[in-house]
Amino acid sequence: MNAGLIFEGNCWKFGHNIPTDMITPTHLVLGGMNEMVKHVLEAANPDFPKNVQPGDIIVAGRNFGCSSGRAIAPKALKATGISVVLAEFFSRTLYRNGHEIGLPILEVPGIHAAVETGHRLRVDVERGIAENLTTGKLIEGRAPTGFLLDMLKAGGLIPLLKSGSRFFTSEQDATR
Repeated sequence: MNAGLIFEGNCWKFGHNIPTDMITPTHLVLGGMNEMVKHVLEAANPDFPKNVQPGDIIVAGRNFGCSSGRAIAPKALKATGISVVLAEFFSRTLYRNGHEIGLPILEVPGIHAAVETGHRLRVDVERGIAENLTTGKLIEGRAPTGFLLDMLKAGGLIPLLKSGSRFFTSEQDATR
């Protein structure tokens, strides 16, 4: 289910301090996106790349996407078909890169302890709410605002630039 920035899907839970090198291992980066997708997060959970389904939801602990600023990591995550990534806290680089490519990302303190792989989740990114439909637990996160929210709504930075967003008006437009 996806109505705007509302998603419902099955949870894949990962731990704390998952580096971008574990999301997209170095030896696969030059093999192209199709090859990377076959191995995304394989070292953390070998079942993930084999069984992830479109609309599934990734949940991680603290510091998801740490280590190198590998911009391809959120692209590979998005290419798996997942709908949204939730974490206690993201590395700042992955957080920005995710928004820039239109990958919905939401920081939700307490989410890691509240879910397990296989739970059914509903996430409203704009409101910053994650609901575990399996347990009935509702958890409030930190919703993106302003520029980041507009980027997600547009589908990423490039679509936002093309949209005539209020963030990219020229001086000439501002004086009209």
